[in-house]
Amino acid sequence: MEDRPKPAGAATDGVRIGSTDLSATLRGAGLRPTRQRMALAELLFAKGDRHVSAERLYEEAREAKVPVSLATIYNTLHQFTDAGLLRAIAVDSARTYFDTNTGDHHHFFIEGKEEVIDVPDDAIKVENIPQPPDGMEISRVDVIVRVRSLTNSS
Repeated sequence: MEDRPKPAGAATDGVRIGSTDLSATLRGAGLRPTRQRMALAELLFAKGDRHVSAERLYEEAREAKVPVSLATIYNTLHQFTDAGLLRAIAVDSARTYFDTNTGDHHHFFIEGKEEVIDVPDDAIKVENIPQPPDGMEISRVDVIVRVRSLTNSS
């Protein structure tokens, strides 16, 4: 696995922006700190590590009176992901969540609540990973454990 350069203010175990200067962090990731990017970065990273969908971030932006379209939210989330500031978690072909913790870890997807939460560290041991095809390397292994409430199953 190849290490990517970390944006300014990043920790070694994943990008954690915290109280660092968002403008410098965006510049360090190769992104221009526009007003909309700054406002969305503040909404994303001010609450610590979390998982958010584009739709949820759009709701938060509207509540915060940030004038932004859903298309801009999607574009910004993908730009932040490409820059290493977020990690995309595709729970199925129609749903993607974005994780502010970009370090190696796995997830639970809670069916019915449409929520993603982290699996506790060291709770999953991934073994016997196959060799990648010639000319390829494994960049990451993602485990998503789907769970549902016992009261909803019959």
